[in-house]
Amino acid sequence: MPIRSTLKALSLATLLVTVGGCAFAPGGHMEYEAEIAPLSDQVTISPITPGLISTYRSRIAQTAPADAKLVDDIKRYVYRVGGGDVLDINLSTPLDLAQETGAQRQTVEALTYTVQPDGTLFYPYVGRINVRSKTVDEVRAALVKGLSRYITEPQVNVSVAQFRSQRVYLSGAVDKPGFVPVTDVPLTLIDAVSGSGGVTTLANTHDITLTRNGKQEHLSLYQLLQEGDMRQNRLLQDGDVINVPVAEDQNVFVLGQVLKPGNMPVGNERLSLTDALSRAGGVDEERADPSGIFVVRENSPDSDKLATVFILDISDATSFMLGARFPLQPRDVVYVTAAPVSRWNRVLSQLLPSVTSTGAFVSVIDDIED
Repeated sequence: MPIRSTLKALSLATLLVTVGGCAFAPGGHMEYEAEIAPLSDQVTISPITPGLISTYRSRIAQTAPADAKLVDDIKRYVYRVGGGDVLDINLSTPLDLAQETGAQRQTVEALTYTVQPDGTLFYPYVGRINVRSKTVDEVRAALVKGLSRYITEPQVNVSVAQFRSQRVYLSGAVDKPGFVPVTDVPLTLIDAVSGSGGVTTLANTHDITLTRNGKQEHLSLYQLLQEGDMRQNRLLQDGDVINVPVAEDQNVFVLGQVLKPGNMPVGNERLSLTDALSRAGGVDEERADPSGIFVVRENSPDSDKLATVFILDISDATSFMLGARFPLQPRDVVYVTAAPVSRWNRVLSQLLPSVTSTGAFVSVIDDIED
């Protein structure tokens, strides 16, 4: 008898405790219905049916439109000047103070001025003015007001020659980690990633992190770029930090009665259930029970159930078509059992404790059919 891991022993103990009342009570006997009850408190059971596949496909079709707020924010976006920016100030009307003060004629036109770290800018005859967080139109208005003391209806044009004050930082698996400047053109998540040279082949685009003012938001660049889910896009601000992690945990585990069980790295691919079974060498037809193919998927932390278990019956070969349209997610566990589906309680009771501990999968499965 093979040596069982501590995890497996605990799993079996849990199973005995939960169903023992039915099995050992006087006159009691263990039936299929009695076995299901304990697991129903931990998992959601979902057969893979044409209806389920249609639901997945409709979800994908509904993920394209951007949020109305994002669209509105982009339309209303305006750049605000900050310390370090270089402004191009063009005075089309010569500044001639000779008649006013007897001073030598001076002309100021098409000159650049650097905004100081404190947000101020010095302009001849106007003096030092505060331009921090002002738009170029507001800066122009301030200059016109100051120059109006010397010339009638001064014609001033202001633009940003160099954007230096604001930037978004990118780290992790991008081609050029560093920063992308915030300019007078709205900078979105897509723009920032493109500006950094794009992601590398090692990137985990399914779970990137946007940190703003100390708060983190998890987004899917994969859904944004590959599936057209524009709800994942964001209008970026000065100081935002985008981290693209390395795809260290983008795996699917194919276990049980397949010819090549094990850990299957998938990177940023989206494998179907049929793809995963094929890569695992296919189902062992001599040992596998075709009614018992499970996909165990961990639920989000806010769910009241530990996992969702999808079940596919391939006793009818046409069911492989459903499997080809069922997308797997990273960390899914695909298990092909040798036991009839009526004994799925025992299989799942040993798989469930391992949902959040991928290193224990193999030890749990070693003798699951004993």
